[in-house]
Amino acid sequence: MKDSKKDPSKMAQVRVERVSPSYWKVVIDNPPLNLMEPDIIVQFRDVIDAIETDDKLRVVVFESAVDGFFLNHSDFNVKLEEVTNLPQGPSGLEAWPDVLDRLPRAGVVSIAKIRGRATGNGSELSLACDMTFASREKTILSQWEVGVGFVPGGGPMARLPRLIGRSRALEVLLGFDDRDGDLAQEYGYVNRALPDAELDGFVDKLAMRISSFDKWAIANVKRLVNAASLAPDIELAAGWDTFIASVARPAPQERLKVFRDLGWHKPGDAETHMGAYLERVNR
Repeated sequence: MKDSKKDPSKMAQVRVERVSPSYWKVVIDNPPLNLMEPDIIVQFRDVIDAIETDDKLRVVVFESAVDGFFLNHSDFNVKLEEVTNLPQGPSGLEAWPDVLDRLPRAGVVSIAKIRGRATGNGSELSLACDMTFASREKTILSQWEVGVGFVPGGGPMARLPRLIGRSRALEVLLGFDDRDGDLAQEYGYVNRALPDAELDGFVDKLAMRISSFDKWAIANVKRLVNAASLAPDIELAAGWDTFIASVARPAPQERLKVFRDLGWHKPGDAETHMGAYLERVNR
């Protein structure tokens, strides 16, 4: 962590791979489950710093090095204070919402390439990216929080209705079920779901194409699209505050214990099929 601000490529769990000066990959690598930890939030923040300040960069692709998981829910072995004590970011929002607020506002195109589970934090990251492409066979997208009595904290209540419409957003948020690549594409949750064998080639070709274009034009197109589509910061702040309040309630803590007893939070079927297991938690 000491060198992360100086060189994002040295990060342990979130590393930058420079395909070219204008095209980077940000690789999430926290096996076995790609859980979100406070250190990872700090590393994401440092990556955003680098994205915002690099004059040559035009496109960045977020992907995973962990089989079966793009980016997963938070690590609940970590005390909540380790997250809430992180300093606010330049946007004035708390650390994780700040990352998700700055990414779509950066003058660089961001693409999420999802292969595996994108639950909670992973879904929130994909929603903050400018585009998302998913493996048809291997993608699982979900907002799971209501299943244990939480409210999501990374802005999906603000972003999903603008992306897929109010009723479908409520289905995703309140249904707390897993969605595969095809259904995610049908809903507009992702741009496209592609056969897994074609995903890497498609995203790389698109990223290389965008990376060859003029940065001034890219940044200004994003700026004007953002003016018509991004949620205001006040909505993101309200979601985070409600999430923090929800975690402190006794009922979610009881449900989390039941969920853990079913095998959740460690490699196995409960993590692989979270939607089905959440039904058992609420019986």
